[in-house]
Amino acid sequence: MDSLTPQQFDELIDRHFRYEAEDDVEGVLSTMVDDLTHELVGAPSGVSRGKEEARRFYERLFADLAGEEIKTVKRLYGKNFVVDESIWKGKAVGAPLGIPGKGKPLTFRILHIFEMADDGKIRQENVWIDYAAIIRQLGSASDLRIPLEERP
Repeated sequence: MDSLTPQQFDELIDRHFRYEAEDDVEGVLSTMVDDLTHELVGAPSGVSRGKEEARRFYERLFADLAGEEIKTVKRLYGKNFVVDESIWKGKAVGAPLGIPGKGKPLTFRILHIFEMADDGKIRQENVWIDYAAIIRQLGSASDLRIPLEERP
């Protein structure tokens, strides 16, 4: 398959983000290949490989964060990849980053690098989030409740 057009990239990524905002694990996974690689850079859980590991990642994520909107600020397109800068909005319903969210509203910048497979689905997703913004909105670093075995 030739490279996707920017419009095709946008349709796939927007659908992926919509599923994330709806906390729809199956929907998110439908946008990805079976042998995907997914990484939230800096997360103690490390890299997820394959849909089952990604499923567990998204189940944990959606238990901590209830998405409402992901608004794209800028996208850069390459042959089989996209770099997306967005603003995430939602609520901290669990304990994101080990900090009790108490249902507080939350907004932070998020950067994705998506690599696409030949079938037009996501083969690799690397995600960087603004950890400092999350900590600032939810509480101080002293509020962290990360078990010792999960600390880097």
